[in-house]
Amino acid sequence: MRFLLRFATSCCAVLIWASFLPAQDGAALYKQHCAACHDQISPRIPPRSALQRVSSKRILRTLDFGLMMSIAYPLRREEREAIANFLGTAGEDAAPFPSSAFCPEKEPSLLSTASASWTGWSPTFANTRFQSAQDAGLTVAQVPNLKLKWAFGFPGDIIAFGAPTIRSGALFTGSASGTVHALNAKTGCLYWTFQANGPVRSAPLIVENGTGYSLAFGDQIGWFYLLDARNGKLLWKQRIHDHEATRLTGSPVFHNGVVFVPAASWEETRSISPEYACCTFRGSITALRIFDGSLVWKTYLVEPSRKTGVTANGKPTFGPSGAPVWSTPTVDEKRGVLYVTTGDNYSMPATSTSDAVVALQLNTGQILWSQQTMLGDAFNNSCPVRGPNCPFDAGPDFDFASSALLVSVGGRELLIAGQKSGLVYAFDPDRKGKILWQARVGKGGVTGGVQWGMTSDDRNVYAAVSDVVRKQLITGAKVVGGSDFDPIQGGGLTALQLKDGNKAWFAPSYPCTPPRPGCSPAQSAALTCISGAVFSGSLDGHLRAFSTEDGHLLWDFDTVRDYFTVNGVPAKGGSIDGAGPVVVDGVLYVNSGYPRLGGMPGNALLAFSVDGK
Repeated sequence: MRFLLRFATSCCAVLIWASFLPAQDGAALYKQHCAACHDQISPRIPPRSALQRVSSKRILRTLDFGLMMSIAYPLRREEREAIANFLGTAGEDAAPFPSSAFCPEKEPSLLSTASASWTGWSPTFANTRFQSAQDAGLTVAQVPNLKLKWAFGFPGDIIAFGAPTIRSGALFTGSASGTVHALNAKTGCLYWTFQANGPVRSAPLIVENGTGYSLAFGDQIGWFYLLDARNGKLLWKQRIHDHEATRLTGSPVFHNGVVFVPAASWEETRSISPEYACCTFRGSITALRIFDGSLVWKTYLVEPSRKTGVTANGKPTFGPSGAPVWSTPTVDEKRGVLYVTTGDNYSMPATSTSDAVVALQLNTGQILWSQQTMLGDAFNNSCPVRGPNCPFDAGPDFDFASSALLVSVGGRELLIAGQKSGLVYAFDPDRKGKILWQARVGKGGVTGGVQWGMTSDDRNVYAAVSDVVRKQLITGAKVVGGSDFDPIQGGGLTALQLKDGNKAWFAPSYPCTPPRPGCSPAQSAALTCISGAVFSGSLDGHLRAFSTEDGHLLWDFDTVRDYFTVNGVPAKGGSIDGAGPVVVDGVLYVNSGYPRLGGMPGNALLAFSVDGK
């Protein structure tokens, strides 16, 4: 029996016959998934003859995180590759950057005594995303004077989601095309580029290797890499998980010669297809020796899956599954513990380690304790369309997608974590994660609540929420840009006192004025703070700074515009989501462009400094 799925896209409605075909049969896969649009004559859709003049690598990038990602999300990576290879031409793309984009120096200077840095997801193991006054080089009094210093364009991309990392005046960031860039942080000129196997979203990590510095990062198809940070030469790479749907979204963390790699997956999206046997992926943390990539330990967050039954159309079901780790682990050196936050289960049975904060022993990976905040949360992307893979009595999809923050207040330490439920929790690390307080900061939902990251200083934790509202419910795959969002509802920034969770202040969101397609006041991007100011990006494309004293607005910049870039690539700003801003040595960096959930596309990396100097 065949099942027909209808997916809405910005260019056409595509009918996908969800029957099984061999992944290597590119012609058959093209006919199955693409021909309904690209074999017809339309001024809005590139015909097959035009696609056959494009490189297969460019087509694959478009399927991964380009205009066709709405269609491609349910497809396995090998199926996307088969379609791209069937349609496109062989060989490399033309050089994306002119020679003028490169620095006069061939390599960055990575000093052992770097005065200012932000390496990885947060400047410290605590994952508070707080930058000290010395490293920030920016005071709250100077924030209103921030102006654009330079803009960098990611060629061929419509999303800018690669979190930047900075050391000794060098900036490293990935991209949707899978290109990792090494830039001069002050000028934006290029030192070198490296092409990964898949899109690179996680913040690269600078690590010492005994003789110099290496760059560690993962990609969106499950590969983890170590490069020579001076020249981009590959030192080693490892496949983190044997599951086809593995994705490495959370940034790694490094401690005592070992890098800890969190793993999530695409399987929650794969389940849209009624022909997909859901679900078998297990969230995990992998510890690798930085010297050679060899395994120290690997810990899965759920038990191995087993067959649990069949769907209404006779496909087998499996479980348990899920509990992915979307965020960067938090290192507790004093206790010898690694804390991870987990997502929901994809299928039944639900487990006690989903939607939880989990403590692992640093040296062995042994699970010491797990504190769950939502019972029975089994959910996948077939649920919004009432597909056969949706678990019976599906949960609300209340993942923890942001890291736990390890903070000190009143002589004791707390773990603070924000959830898509709209709740923020304080856990006691000395009493197996006992919940000490909880506070509501948003309504919560599948794309609501706290999404990618909070920030904290020595008094408060700052939590922004998404709570995005669509005027019309979108069924099937999510559109790429231009979603009909409510221009008023969503967003908001709350300051909670660390000691008890009481609200210190609340800063409401700013409505889209004027409303524009893909615009929402939702504030789902990760936050960053310096002494006196907290920075928050929004789906409306604005980057704003708020006073940590009372939440009043200090600075506002609308990134949705065209940019003249330092690398000669046309660039445009869009929604801000995912990775938040980074502040180092007097410069504020942020990516602009995020159509993944219907926001505004863009391909710009922006740098701001006082008066643009």
